[in-house]
Amino acid sequence: MAIGEAVNVAIRGCGVLEAVARIVQLGGKPQHAPAVATLRAAFQARTGAFAPDDPWYEERIRAFWCDAVTGGRLGRRVEAELTAGERAWQMPLERTHRGLFRLGGEGAGAGALLIDVWSGVALEVGVMDDASRAELDASSGQLLDGRVLGADDPFTVALLPGAVFHPRDATPHIAPVLAAARSQGLSTTDTLDALLRMHRARSSLSRVKPAYAYRAEALSPQAPVLPHAVPRRPVRSDPREPT
Repeated sequence: MAIGEAVNVAIRGCGVLEAVARIVQLGGKPQHAPAVATLRAAFQARTGAFAPDDPWYEERIRAFWCDAVTGGRLGRRVEAELTAGERAWQMPLERTHRGLFRLGGEGAGAGALLIDVWSGVALEVGVMDDASRAELDASSGQLLDGRVLGADDPFTVALLPGAVFHPRDATPHIAPVLAAARSQGLSTTDTLDALLRMHRARSSLSRVKPAYAYRAEALSPQAPVLPHAVPRRPVRSDPREPT
């Protein structure tokens, strides 16, 4: 059997979602803690800090693991503990397409048409976990930061677990942010990471208007995620008025 045929047989014996779950499980073992801590610190530096007591923690920790498995190449660190079928997904996982998607059509259903508003690519996704499918079905008007994997044999187009859904009321404010990112020549990673920082700002302060959190000035990692309020000068009362 040729090497390519062996890889295809291995992939057919293990689904991509199962492979991702296994890599994440292995990444949680104590012996991999230092490497995972380094990956998490880098992710938080790019996208904003989060802690277990944050209301948005579950969404962000899933996004971190997705980032670790794809861009962080976590599968290579735990490769010795993977089966042949799980290892066969490593290359497709490292080549996933990250985009800022909107849902086309009526809903997720058996498949979902995801349109990347950043690159213009449209992808028909047939594989996703139940949580992602439920979120997509309820995501009318929302944009999501997600990663889509493609493989040829078996033909697979999968939305990986860990997508982050931006608030619905932020959608109108994201378009000018994307336009500014294009004018500045920012990469996909830098642009979408900046939007995740804005998402964190919007989530952490419930009274913040979306236009304050999602703005072009916050594209720079050095910029404050929220504009500083201009301090008001104290108004001195007229001494002739009663106090």
